[in-house]
Amino acid sequence: MDKDIITIGVVTFNAFWGEKEKNLNRIKGYIEAGAKRGCDFMVFPEMALTSYDDEADKAKPDKMQSKLAELIPGPSTNEVAELTKKLGIYAVFGMPERDSDDSSVIYNALAIFSPKGLEGSYRKMHLPAPEPNWATRGEHPFILQTPWGPIGYNICYDSYCFPEMVRYYAAMGCRLYVNCTALAKCHGGLGSVTLEASVVREGVYIAVANLGGLDVDNYFWGGSCIIGPSRKTWEPYYYAGHKFKDEVADESELFIATIDLSLAKRGLYQYNSSVGGTDFRPDKYIEMYKEILKNPNFGK
Repeated sequence: MDKDIITIGVVTFNAFWGEKEKNLNRIKGYIEAGAKRGCDFMVFPEMALTSYDDEADKAKPDKMQSKLAELIPGPSTNEVAELTKKLGIYAVFGMPERDSDDSSVIYNALAIFSPKGLEGSYRKMHLPAPEPNWATRGEHPFILQTPWGPIGYNICYDSYCFPEMVRYYAAMGCRLYVNCTALAKCHGGLGSVTLEASVVREGVYIAVANLGGLDVDNYFWGGSCIIGPSRKTWEPYYYAGHKFKDEVADESELFIATIDLSLAKRGLYQYNSSVGGTDFRPDKYIEMYKEILKNPNFGK
């Protein structure tokens, strides 16, 4: 039987732009601090290793993300893998990943670790501006099998604008969904509203880690948090952290909560005898999406 009780740490992280070694040292320090405080799982933001902002006036090979990208596994992930093995902890952080077959291809990726070391990478599947200036879209979701059951991973835009992602993970049995993000103030209230809707609709827990503070151009909300189903019907509950627009959300901080995954409400994806199946109907959605792909107006 899967474990139900898990302690999660999420970090609002003010990454130093382009200072990979400095950021890596801080990531390792937070992992050690989280382990001392009983965390099973540590979550860091999108692009935490290098920070995020684009250099619009530079060609792709000259951009910071291209210069600092690494293979996964590579030097930075090797260091963290040794640490998670030593401490017996799960962790995830964002970084630019270089493709092993074509060094000119860079992904906005997550490096994913367990007590066994590096488990792999998730490559962001949906890229908002300005990320296509340096990044290539990923092609596949990522599910990690753990003692608490499967855990799903996504990055920022994946979570806020494409509910298919969290629905896929929930339908695959994930009770916990990880959202590593670099959500800036220029995006208004997009983040909290959409994540809360996912908690209400899918009944899952979401662990969110966001950059916080000024980068080069963008000012990031912070607002790292752990959200899950409330005892109140159709409401989310914040077990730790802040909403993105809270006054102090941009402060650098580690938030920790112990949650009970048995309280996840996955009703849409469980058998409903009154309709002879699940309320969620992927067999019908497949046909609907095929119709979209055949529509001559789609993508114009």
